[in-house]
Amino acid sequence: MDQGELTSLLSALISTWENEVVEFKQAGSDYDTDKIGEYFSALSNEANLRGLERGWLVFGVNNKSRSIVGSDYRREPERLHGLKHQIAQSAEPRSTFRDIHVLDHPDGRVVLFEIPAAPRGIPIAWKGHYYARAGESLTSLGLDKQDAIRQQTIDQDWTAQVVEAASLDDLDATACDRARSAFARKHANRFPSDEVATWPLATLLDRAKVTQSGSITRTALLLLGKPESAYHLSPHPAQMTWKLEGPERAYEHFGPPFLLTTTRLFQRIRNIQLRLMPDDELVPYEVSKYDQVVILEALHNCIAHQDYGRKGRILVTEYPARLTFENEGSFFEGGPDDYVDGTKTPRRYRNPFLVQAMTELNMIDTMGYGIHRMFSEQRKRYFPLPDYAISGDGVCLTIHGGVVDPAYTRLLMENSDLALQDVLALDRVQKKLPIPDAAIAKLRRANLIEGRKPNLHVSATVADATSEKAKYIRTRPFDDQHYEEMIVTFLRKFGQASRKEVNELLWDKLSDALDEIQKDNKIGNLLSHLRKSGRIQNDGSRTAPKWRLID
Repeated sequence: MDQGELTSLLSALISTWENEVVEFKQAGSDYDTDKIGEYFSALSNEANLRGLERGWLVFGVNNKSRSIVGSDYRREPERLHGLKHQIAQSAEPRSTFRDIHVLDHPDGRVVLFEIPAAPRGIPIAWKGHYYARAGESLTSLGLDKQDAIRQQTIDQDWTAQVVEAASLDDLDATACDRARSAFARKHANRFPSDEVATWPLATLLDRAKVTQSGSITRTALLLLGKPESAYHLSPHPAQMTWKLEGPERAYEHFGPPFLLTTTRLFQRIRNIQLRLMPDDELVPYEVSKYDQVVILEALHNCIAHQDYGRKGRILVTEYPARLTFENEGSFFEGGPDDYVDGTKTPRRYRNPFLVQAMTELNMIDTMGYGIHRMFSEQRKRYFPLPDYAISGDGVCLTIHGGVVDPAYTRLLMENSDLALQDVLALDRVQKKLPIPDAAIAKLRRANLIEGRKPNLHVSATVADATSEKAKYIRTRPFDDQHYEEMIVTFLRKFGQASRKEVNELLWDKLSDALDEIQKDNKIGNLLSHLRKSGRIQNDGSRTAPKWRLID
């Protein structure tokens, strides 16, 4: 909002004065953050109970005279908006201000905190306590109000609702075939695939928990529906949008069936091969800009956890070096940090019927491993880790498709056994984000970071540290000629060698920076080069080679 709109808003709030969804404070240069958190919880819960989209906490207005007196609270913009992160850390479920507005009024500076209503069915707590309002007073959220909020979603799972006007004819045949094969793979230990192939479509969909007793649900239309049948879901847009931003601009919309169109959206992303070449002579590592597993995991999470009641669409924006995924609705239980290490299992879901169907069709799991999988895959590729930004309206996930700091990438290639928590801290260092003092001390002891707080950076000379020398030697490769001469010497002594024997000869001598697939490909390339140069020949078959020297 511009200054004129903020002035009108403030006048309207003052004219109605304080009620259960508006609180005025004079607030000087500082104000207790815990107290702000309590008001955040109270105003958020009260807005929910009254069917409103937001509540307001206003600094710079005298509570007694009802006049604007101004406030010096956190005049530095970075410090003021840093309050969003502080609130998000202790609010449960994770939530924060929709926005923080500053009005430069002639009578003084006014700060307006825009607080989103609590999600349907979920009261907002601050540090484990639920707050409410009784007139102008702050109080605890009584059991009657807690029950009123929690009962909002009883029998109201939007994705489970039956669409009476829809039938099996509204489902896409190709998507149904894909669902059948996905279900058969998921339950191969329960049902033989040839048995699943004989089931009528209605039986398959009921057992996959996509339909209810043969009736078409909103879940069925989302995952398997024909594009032209999406009108059954109106006014809720069943849509994903891919948008290209940069020197070139483009966009494309994707509707149901989401079981198929998530892959089609992924194919629109420009996914070139990148060549990572560290300065310390490690073997070059070729990697795709984006990993398909990571991208589809992100897309499927957006579909599963979207708050369809907000009537929004899923937006995927492609920038030159990153992708962002935006969906409606905050985290339903906990926050992204809770799921990074793969130990937290959610107890509840916003869309339990849809989540169950997507699990049956092997699109997601319900154990909370999805975020952990995305972080692990990015780490294996030596790329920056994903970033989450949460507002009152939704969630934005960023997946990086390039190197942010070469020192970070080189460090991961040299230290494949780093603990995930250390990698998380290093990732924050390369992105110039704050990390706890304990993490700084640990990374400094391991010679993984340099500089003085807040100007920390990933160490570029890790390989020279005494504790890292042995690991550096193990990850440093020899020239190809060295390995080829080992093969030739072996053949000269023993006459012939199978591929298994060549693998046993070289496997432990190849750089530890290579994974098993890369080592296998490396040996295959060495043998191929020796054959093409006329030094060895295969007297066996392609599947069971017998390598000999050429006299």
